[in-house]
Amino acid sequence: MSKVGIRDVAKLAGVSTGTVSRVLNDHPSVTKELRARVGGIIKDLGYTPDPSARSMRSKVSRLIGIVIPDLTNPFFAELVQSAEQAAANHGYNIIVMTSFDHAAKEADRISQLTSRKVDGIMLVPSNDFHRIKLPKGVPIVVVDRLMPGYSGIAADHRNGVRLGVEHLLKLGHRRIGFISGPGHSVPANDRLRGYLDAMEQAGEQAGEQTDGGTKTAGPPLIAEAAFDYESGRSAGNYLLARARNERPTAIFASSDQQAIGCMRAAHDLGIPVPAALSIVGFDGIPLASMTTPRLTTVKQPIQDMAAAAVAVLLNKQTAPELDNPILFACEVLKGETTAPPQPD
Repeated sequence: MSKVGIRDVAKLAGVSTGTVSRVLNDHPSVTKELRARVGGIIKDLGYTPDPSARSMRSKVSRLIGIVIPDLTNPFFAELVQSAEQAAANHGYNIIVMTSFDHAAKEADRISQLTSRKVDGIMLVPSNDFHRIKLPKGVPIVVVDRLMPGYSGIAADHRNGVRLGVEHLLKLGHRRIGFISGPGHSVPANDRLRGYLDAMEQAGEQAGEQTDGGTKTAGPPLIAEAAFDYESGRSAGNYLLARARNERPTAIFASSDQQAIGCMRAAHDLGIPVPAALSIVGFDGIPLASMTTPRLTTVKQPIQDMAAAAVAVLLNKQTAPELDNPILFACEVLKGETTAPPQPD
């Protein structure tokens, strides 16, 4: 059976192909009666426009490419879903590709998207992104992992972590451990600075000072880890494997997955949460509300970030200036994993 074309619709409706095209594009010159008649024939014949042919004529593919490091990460999955909804609101579809956090694969994915004539690319860069050269002629907006010299959109990681640590400080905690992200990660370093900001400010207010001269609310208790569950569990074991009067009474984790792994570590060591240990995560992924007890977390405004990235790519919003990114504020979502510290 041959495919139904626009000429078949026009012939049966007794109009030109241009009129059918105007009906399809909801042109204001088309009368209500004509739109109903042609629309009925389109439905009866089961005609669907060829998107590739339409894009060749209009030079607009109505496609947005998205390149992310890891689709299994709940944060990136939610970012993609939010971007797809934002794109659909503008009549666009998305193509998602994964770089596996590897620069060579990232360059290949961007090249593939460019060859498919996408109207723009939303990119969460790999950590060695600086090794590749971006193509010219296609709009690209960097999201989450900000890079010098590129337009960027991200959450305010540094201030978000500071708010989360301040929540623990207000509860009375002073020995606050921190599970950082990988040292080569831009967001991880921003989050670490937020932790150090809050601890230093609290130390100054309390008049405390370490041997090294930097004032903090207590001794630094930092463990570097990947953003996943198992790494958070290992980091939790490291921070908690010390005498009760030396181990942290609270831990801030740089991702919700890390925080959930840390909760498991505490459980295995017989340390009840939050009675003997408070835990705060970062990201605000849906899984954070499903743990027992429910995780307190700092939520990134993922939907707002995705919507802004799509709007920039479609020229619906002014692109951020180079080295002056759009930063979205985070908020603390109080769950059930934080409480005042017990006395030693």
